[in-house]
Amino acid sequence: MSKVKYYYDSDTLSYRKIERKKRTTFKYISIFLLAAAFFAFIFVFIGSQYIESPKERALKRELQNAQLQFELLNKKMEHAEAVLANIADRDNTIYRVYFEANPIPDEQRRAGFGGINRYKNLEGFDNSKLIIESNKRLDILQKQIVVQSKSLDEIAKLAEEKEKLLAAIPAIQPVSNEDLTRMASGYGMRSDPFTKVRKMHWGMDFTAPRGSPVYATGDGVVTRADSNSSGYGKHIRIDHGYGYVSLYAHLYKYNVRRNQKVKRGDLIGFVGSTGRSQAPHLHYEIFKDKRRINPINFYYGSLTAQEFNKLLEHASLENQSLD
Repeated sequence: MSKVKYYYDSDTLSYRKIERKKRTTFKYISIFLLAAAFFAFIFVFIGSQYIESPKERALKRELQNAQLQFELLNKKMEHAEAVLANIADRDNTIYRVYFEANPIPDEQRRAGFGGINRYKNLEGFDNSKLIIESNKRLDILQKQIVVQSKSLDEIAKLAEEKEKLLAAIPAIQPVSNEDLTRMASGYGMRSDPFTKVRKMHWGMDFTAPRGSPVYATGDGVVTRADSNSSGYGKHIRIDHGYGYVSLYAHLYKYNVRRNQKVKRGDLIGFVGSTGRSQAPHLHYEIFKDKRRINPINFYYGSLTAQEFNKLLEHASLENQSLD
Protein backbone atom coordinates (compact mmCIF):
# COMPACT_ATOMS: atom_id res chain seq x y z
CA MET A 1 0.00 0.00 0.00
CA SER A 2 1.46 3.34 -1.07
CA LYS A 3 2.17 5.96 1.58
CA VAL A 4 -0.13 9.01 1.79
CA LYS A 5 1.74 12.28 2.08
CA TYR A 6 0.41 15.55 3.60
CA TYR A 7 1.55 19.12 3.72
CA TYR A 8 0.67 21.97 6.28
CA ASP A 9 -1.50 24.75 4.90
CA SER A 10 -0.69 27.91 6.84
CA ASP A 11 -3.76 29.69 5.56
CA THR A 12 -6.19 27.17 6.96
CA LEU A 13 -3.85 26.08 9.73
CA SER A 14 -4.51 22.43 8.78
CA TYR A 15 -2.86 19.47 6.97
CA ARG A 16 -3.84 18.74 3.38
CA LYS A 17 -3.32 15.61 1.38
CA ILE A 18 -0.72 15.87 -1.40
CA GLU A 19 -2.30 14.78 -4.64
CA ARG A 20 0.09 13.91 -7.58
CA LYS A 21 -0.89 15.23 -10.95
CA LYS A 22 -1.35 12.79 -13.82
CA ARG A 23 1.26 14.62 -15.91
CA THR A 24 3.80 14.21 -13.14
CA THR A 25 2.92 10.54 -12.78
CA PHE A 26 3.32 10.01 -16.54
CA LYS A 27 6.61 11.87 -16.42
CA TYR A 28 8.00 9.63 -13.67
CA ILE A 29 6.77 6.52 -15.42
CA SER A 30 8.42 7.63 -18.71
CA ILE A 31 11.69 8.40 -16.96
CA PHE A 32 11.60 5.00 -15.27
CA LEU A 33 10.92 3.13 -18.52
CA LEU A 34 13.64 5.03 -20.36
CA ALA A 35 16.09 4.32 -17.59
CA ALA A 36 15.10 0.66 -17.56
CA ALA A 37 15.45 0.43 -21.33
CA PHE A 38 18.83 2.14 -21.21
CA PHE A 39 20.18 -0.18 -18.53
CA ALA A 40 18.71 -3.20 -20.35
CA PHE A 41 20.49 -2.12 -23.55
CA ILE A 42 23.76 -1.68 -21.64
CA PHE A 43 23.36 -5.11 -20.08
CA VAL A 44 22.56 -6.80 -23.38
CA PHE A 45 25.43 -5.00 -25.11
CA ILE A 46 27.94 -5.96 -22.46
CA GLY A 47 26.56 -9.49 -22.34
CA SER A 48 26.83 -9.90 -26.07
CA GLN A 49 30.46 -8.77 -25.97
CA TYR A 50 31.67 -10.78 -23.03
CA ILE A 51 29.10 -13.46 -22.29
CA GLU A 52 28.37 -16.25 -24.81
CA SER A 53 24.92 -17.67 -25.16
CA PRO A 54 24.44 -21.46 -25.48
CA LYS A 55 23.63 -21.01 -29.17
CA GLU A 56 26.77 -18.95 -29.72
CA ARG A 57 28.87 -21.52 -27.93
CA ALA A 58 27.40 -24.27 -30.12
CA LEU A 59 28.05 -22.26 -33.30
CA LYS A 60 31.59 -21.49 -32.15
CA ARG A 61 32.26 -25.19 -31.59
CA GLU A 62 30.87 -26.00 -35.04
CA LEU A 63 33.11 -23.34 -36.60
CA GLN A 64 36.18 -24.63 -34.80
CA ASN A 65 35.34 -28.17 -35.89
CA ALA A 66 34.90 -26.99 -39.50
CA GLN A 67 38.29 -25.22 -39.39
CA LEU A 68 39.89 -28.38 -37.98
CA GLN A 69 38.31 -30.47 -40.75
CA PHE A 70 39.65 -28.08 -43.41
CA GLU A 71 43.12 -28.25 -41.86
CA LEU A 72 42.99 -32.06 -41.90
CA LEU A 73 41.71 -31.97 -45.47
CA ASN A 74 44.63 -29.73 -46.50
CA LYS A 75 47.09 -32.13 -44.88
CA LYS A 76 45.52 -35.06 -46.72
CA MET A 77 45.71 -33.11 -49.98
CA GLU A 78 49.39 -32.33 -49.31
CA HIS A 79 50.02 -36.05 -48.89
CA ALA A 80 48.00 -36.89 -52.01
CA GLU A 81 49.87 -34.21 -54.00
CA ALA A 82 53.22 -35.66 -52.89
CA VAL A 83 52.19 -39.21 -53.87
CA LEU A 84 50.82 -38.01 -57.20
CA ALA A 85 54.00 -36.02 -57.89
CA ASN A 86 56.06 -39.16 -57.26
CA ILE A 87 53.87 -41.20 -59.60
CA ALA A 88 54.09 -38.48 -62.26
CA ASP A 89 57.87 -38.38 -61.94
CA ARG A 90 58.17 -42.16 -62.37
CA ASP A 91 55.65 -42.01 -65.20
CA ASN A 92 57.75 -39.46 -67.11
CA THR A 93 61.24 -40.71 -66.28
CA ILE A 94 60.74 -44.50 -66.19
CA TYR A 95 57.52 -45.86 -67.68
CA ARG A 96 57.16 -43.51 -70.64
CA VAL A 97 60.90 -43.65 -71.38
CA TYR A 98 60.87 -47.47 -71.33
CA PHE A 99 57.88 -47.64 -73.66
CA GLU A 100 59.26 -44.86 -75.89
CA ALA A 101 56.37 -42.46 -75.23
CA ASN A 102 56.69 -38.69 -74.92
CA PRO A 103 56.61 -37.33 -71.34
CA ILE A 104 53.57 -35.30 -70.26
CA PRO A 105 54.60 -31.63 -69.74
CA ASP A 106 54.31 -30.22 -66.21
CA GLU A 107 52.16 -27.39 -67.60
CA GLN A 108 49.57 -29.94 -68.67
CA ARG A 109 49.73 -31.88 -65.40
CA ARG A 110 49.46 -28.80 -63.13
CA ALA A 111 47.15 -26.61 -65.21
CA GLY A 112 44.41 -24.80 -63.28
CA PHE A 113 40.99 -23.64 -64.41
CA GLY A 114 40.59 -20.46 -66.43
CA GLY A 115 37.53 -18.49 -67.40
CA ILE A 116 34.74 -17.56 -64.99
CA ASN A 117 35.11 -17.45 -61.22
CA ARG A 118 34.19 -21.00 -60.18
CA TYR A 119 34.13 -20.09 -56.48
CA LYS A 120 31.96 -16.96 -56.41
CA ASN A 121 29.31 -18.73 -54.35
CA LEU A 122 31.90 -19.33 -51.60
CA GLU A 123 32.74 -15.66 -51.15
CA GLY A 124 31.40 -13.44 -48.33
CA PHE A 125 31.90 -15.85 -45.41
CA ASP A 126 34.22 -15.49 -42.41
CA ASN A 127 36.46 -18.29 -43.71
CA SER A 128 35.94 -17.76 -47.45
CA LYS A 129 39.68 -17.61 -48.18
CA LEU A 130 40.30 -20.97 -46.50
CA ILE A 131 37.31 -22.59 -48.17
CA ILE A 132 38.13 -21.24 -51.65
CA GLU A 133 41.81 -22.24 -51.39
CA SER A 134 40.89 -25.76 -50.30
CA ASN A 135 38.39 -26.13 -53.13
CA LYS A 136 40.96 -24.87 -55.68
CA ARG A 137 43.56 -27.39 -54.51
CA LEU A 138 40.99 -30.19 -54.53
CA ASP A 139 39.85 -29.34 -58.09
CA ILE A 140 43.45 -29.19 -59.38
CA LEU A 141 44.24 -32.46 -57.61
CA GLN A 142 41.23 -34.14 -59.21
CA LYS A 143 42.31 -32.87 -62.62
CA GLN A 144 45.86 -34.19 -62.09
CA ILE A 145 44.43 -37.57 -61.12
CA VAL A 146 42.41 -37.65 -64.36
CA VAL A 147 45.54 -36.76 -66.40
CA GLN A 148 47.60 -39.41 -64.61
CA SER A 149 44.85 -42.01 -64.96
CA LYS A 150 44.74 -41.47 -68.72
CA SER A 151 48.53 -41.67 -68.85
CA LEU A 152 48.54 -44.99 -66.99
CA ASP A 153 45.85 -46.31 -69.36
CA GLU A 154 48.16 -45.40 -72.23
CA ILE A 155 51.12 -47.05 -70.49
CA ALA A 156 49.06 -50.22 -69.94
CA LYS A 157 48.29 -50.37 -73.67
CA LEU A 158 51.94 -49.74 -74.53
CA ALA A 159 53.00 -52.46 -72.06
CA GLU A 160 50.58 -54.91 -73.60
CA GLU A 161 51.90 -54.05 -77.07
CA LYS A 162 55.50 -54.27 -75.81
CA GLU A 163 54.79 -57.68 -74.32
CA LYS A 164 53.43 -58.87 -77.66
CA LEU A 165 56.48 -57.42 -79.43
CA LEU A 166 58.93 -59.11 -77.04
CA ALA A 167 57.10 -62.43 -77.45
CA ALA A 168 57.06 -62.07 -81.25
CA ILE A 169 60.70 -61.14 -81.88
CA PRO A 170 62.77 -64.28 -82.64
CA ALA A 171 64.86 -64.76 -79.50
CA ILE A 172 65.99 -68.39 -79.14
CA GLN A 173 68.18 -70.84 -81.02
CA PRO A 174 66.03 -72.94 -83.38
CA VAL A 175 67.97 -76.12 -82.54
CA SER A 176 68.80 -76.92 -78.92
CA ASN A 177 72.44 -77.35 -77.91
CA GLU A 178 71.75 -80.97 -76.90
CA ASP A 179 70.95 -81.83 -80.52
CA LEU A 180 73.54 -79.54 -82.07
CA THR A 181 76.64 -81.19 -83.57
CA ARG A 182 78.22 -77.86 -84.43
CA MET A 183 77.50 -74.43 -85.85
CA ALA A 184 78.66 -75.04 -89.40
CA SER A 185 78.44 -71.62 -91.00
CA GLY A 186 77.39 -68.09 -90.15
CA TYR A 187 75.96 -65.03 -91.91
CA GLY A 188 78.29 -63.40 -94.45
CA MET A 189 80.57 -64.22 -97.39
CA ARG A 190 81.16 -68.00 -97.50
CA SER A 191 82.47 -70.61 -99.93
CA ASP A 192 79.70 -72.39 -101.86
CA PRO A 193 79.92 -76.19 -101.24
CA PHE A 194 79.04 -76.98 -104.84
CA THR A 195 80.72 -74.26 -106.94
CA LYS A 196 83.48 -73.34 -104.39
CA VAL A 197 82.83 -69.68 -105.29
CA ARG A 198 82.56 -67.12 -102.49
CA LYS A 199 79.05 -65.72 -102.21
CA MET A 200 76.75 -64.23 -99.65
CA HIS A 201 75.35 -66.71 -97.14
CA TRP A 202 72.13 -65.12 -95.85
CA GLY A 203 71.57 -67.25 -92.76
CA MET A 204 73.16 -69.56 -90.21
CA ASP A 205 73.68 -73.32 -90.61
CA PHE A 206 73.17 -75.53 -87.55
CA THR A 207 74.52 -79.07 -88.01
CA ALA A 208 72.38 -81.70 -86.26
CA PRO A 209 71.37 -85.33 -86.88
CA ARG A 210 68.49 -85.99 -89.26
CA GLY A 211 65.20 -85.82 -87.33
CA SER A 212 66.44 -83.40 -84.63
CA PRO A 213 63.63 -81.09 -83.41
CA VAL A 214 63.36 -77.56 -84.82
CA TYR A 215 61.63 -74.95 -82.68
CA ALA A 216 59.80 -71.69 -83.46
CA THR A 217 61.99 -68.83 -82.27
CA GLY A 218 59.09 -66.44 -81.59
CA ASP A 219 55.29 -66.16 -81.55
CA GLY A 220 53.72 -65.86 -84.97
CA VAL A 221 51.73 -67.43 -87.80
CA VAL A 222 53.04 -70.02 -90.26
CA THR A 223 52.83 -68.45 -93.72
CA ARG A 224 54.56 -71.26 -95.64
CA ALA A 225 55.28 -74.95 -95.02
CA ASP A 226 56.28 -76.29 -98.44
CA SER A 227 59.17 -77.01 -100.81
CA ASN A 228 58.26 -74.55 -103.55
CA SER A 229 61.15 -72.16 -102.98
CA SER A 230 64.36 -72.86 -104.94
CA GLY A 231 67.23 -74.32 -102.93
CA TYR A 232 65.46 -74.37 -99.53
CA GLY A 233 63.81 -77.80 -99.96
CA LYS A 234 61.16 -78.40 -97.32
CA HIS A 235 61.02 -75.17 -95.36
CA ILE A 236 58.82 -73.17 -93.00
CA ARG A 237 58.30 -69.41 -92.79
CA ILE A 238 56.78 -67.78 -89.72
CA ASP A 239 55.45 -64.21 -89.75
CA HIS A 240 56.04 -62.78 -86.27
CA GLY A 241 54.50 -59.36 -86.97
CA TYR A 242 56.27 -56.03 -86.50
CA GLY A 243 58.14 -56.72 -89.77
CA TYR A 244 59.88 -59.92 -88.53
CA VAL A 245 59.85 -63.22 -90.48
CA SER A 246 61.91 -66.33 -89.69
CA LEU A 247 62.78 -69.10 -92.17
CA TYR A 248 63.73 -72.75 -91.42
CA ALA A 249 65.09 -74.67 -94.45
CA HIS A 250 66.20 -78.19 -95.55
CA LEU A 251 63.73 -79.89 -93.19
CA TYR A 252 63.10 -83.60 -93.07
CA LYS A 253 59.38 -83.10 -92.32
CA TYR A 254 56.90 -80.58 -90.89
CA ASN A 255 55.07 -80.48 -87.60
CA VAL A 256 52.90 -77.45 -88.48
CA ARG A 257 50.68 -76.35 -91.34
CA ARG A 258 50.08 -73.07 -93.13
CA ASN A 259 48.11 -70.40 -91.18
CA GLN A 260 48.77 -72.18 -87.88
CA LYS A 261 49.56 -69.96 -84.88
CA VAL A 262 52.69 -70.94 -82.97
CA LYS A 263 54.38 -69.85 -79.76
CA ARG A 264 58.08 -69.44 -79.08
CA GLY A 265 59.55 -72.89 -78.35
CA ASP A 266 56.83 -74.86 -80.22
CA LEU A 267 58.07 -77.86 -82.21
CA ILE A 268 57.55 -76.97 -85.88
CA GLY A 269 59.66 -79.50 -87.81
CA PHE A 270 62.71 -81.75 -87.95
CA VAL A 271 66.21 -81.34 -89.31
CA GLY A 272 66.82 -82.83 -92.75
CA SER A 273 68.86 -82.35 -95.90
CA THR A 274 66.25 -81.54 -98.55
CA GLY A 275 66.81 -79.03 -101.35
CA ARG A 276 70.27 -77.69 -102.09
CA SER A 277 72.02 -79.20 -99.09
CA GLN A 278 75.29 -81.08 -98.63
CA ALA A 279 74.49 -82.69 -95.26
CA PRO A 280 71.75 -82.75 -92.58
CA HIS A 281 71.49 -79.30 -91.07
CA LEU A 282 69.09 -76.43 -90.44
CA HIS A 283 69.51 -73.27 -92.50
CA TYR A 284 68.00 -70.41 -90.47
CA GLU A 285 67.26 -66.89 -91.70
CA ILE A 286 65.59 -63.80 -90.25
CA PHE A 287 63.91 -61.03 -92.25
CA LYS A 288 63.15 -57.55 -90.96
CA ASP A 289 60.90 -55.45 -93.19
CA LYS A 290 61.59 -57.93 -96.06
CA ARG A 291 65.37 -57.57 -95.72
CA ARG A 292 67.60 -60.40 -94.50
CA ILE A 293 69.50 -59.58 -91.30
CA ASN A 294 72.12 -61.44 -89.27
CA PRO A 295 70.40 -64.00 -86.96
CA ILE A 296 73.35 -63.87 -84.52
CA ASN A 297 71.65 -60.99 -82.68
CA PHE A 298 68.51 -63.01 -81.88
CA TYR A 299 69.57 -65.71 -79.41
CA TYR A 300 69.40 -63.77 -76.15
CA GLY A 301 66.47 -65.85 -74.90
CA SER A 302 68.20 -69.23 -74.80
CA LEU A 303 71.98 -68.84 -74.58
CA THR A 304 74.26 -67.87 -71.73
CA ALA A 305 76.96 -65.25 -72.30
CA GLN A 306 79.59 -68.02 -72.66
CA GLU A 307 77.45 -69.99 -75.12
CA PHE A 308 76.75 -66.85 -77.15
CA ASN A 309 80.45 -65.92 -77.32
CA LYS A 310 81.29 -69.43 -78.53
CA LEU A 311 78.53 -69.27 -81.15
CA LEU A 312 79.71 -65.83 -82.26
CA GLU A 313 83.26 -67.14 -82.65
CA HIS A 314 82.15 -70.03 -84.88
CA ALA A 315 79.76 -67.85 -86.88
CA SER A 316 82.57 -65.42 -87.68
CA LEU A 317 84.74 -68.06 -89.37
CA GLU A 318 84.73 -67.68 -93.16
CA ASN A 319 84.40 -71.38 -93.88
CA GLN A 320 82.29 -73.36 -96.33
CA SER A 321 78.53 -73.30 -95.98
CA LEU A 322 76.40 -76.42 -96.22
CA ASP A 323 73.91 -75.05 -98.80
